[in-house]
Amino acid sequence: MKVLSFGEIIWDVYPDKKCIGGAPLNFSAHVAKQGVQSFLLSCVGNDDLGKQAKQYLAKFGVKNDFVFECDKQTGICKVELDENGVPAYTIVDNVAYDYIPFEQKVCNNQFDLFCFGSLALRGENNKAVLQKLLEQGNFAKIYCDVNLRAPFFNKDIIDFCFKNSHVAKVSDNEFEFVSQQVLGERYSNIQQFAKSLSQAYKNLEIVLLTCGDKGAYAYMPAKDEMFFEPSKKVEVTSTVGAGDCFGAVFVVEYIRGNDLQNCLQKASEKSAYVVSKQDAVPD
Repeated sequence: MKVLSFGEIIWDVYPDKKCIGGAPLNFSAHVAKQGVQSFLLSCVGNDDLGKQAKQYLAKFGVKNDFVFECDKQTGICKVELDENGVPAYTIVDNVAYDYIPFEQKVCNNQFDLFCFGSLALRGENNKAVLQKLLEQGNFAKIYCDVNLRAPFFNKDIIDFCFKNSHVAKVSDNEFEFVSQQVLGERYSNIQQFAKSLSQAYKNLEIVLLTCGDKGAYAYMPAKDEMFFEPSKKVEVTSTVGAGDCFGAVFVVEYIRGNDLQNCLQKASEKSAYVVSKQDAVPD
């Protein structure tokens, strides 16, 4: 199996340290942990953080064949955690990952899964590159974690995400925006929300809904079936990277042909371990 993730490489800068991050990087690292060929398509600066980022990718087992360099600085995000370990982000704009180039060699490969999110689409360059990749690339399945990061999203970006994916992940803190701004309604229950989303975007095979310590849901429109998995009870250290881990495990298991309940169970187990650790990609 070959998986390609598109998007940001960001250094998460805490008050006392810095950690490599970015949802696509975390996702690709968790894909690699499952014994899958994992590639990242991104861009870093010609700086020390860019060099260190490539070293971390090698450590995580992620192939950096498609990690390019430019004269912008490598991405940075300032992170503060509240008393529950929930992160608040301040994301620096106009950095290297906003200028991911289109390279034909990416399209010359065949991938079982292509993954992207909304943050890397905040600039016109990446929107155009991603559109071209989706038109010319060889991707059996496409996964999108909308992963809303204020102020870098709007209705058009999220509409693009849903229109161009087979599996879409939405977290509980994103329900309101997607419901009201994208679907134009307020929904009283999760199943109604998932069904309406799949009706609006008929390309969706799976709607994946994560609700933190309240568990996770997977909705399959073709059979009108909703699956639920409660969250594993662990002491929370940090939730950074947990959603990326959940999505990575779920979609890899889905492509391997496992049933949705089993996919949810494995994703829940792995992401619970991440929540119990400080690092987004713990050993």
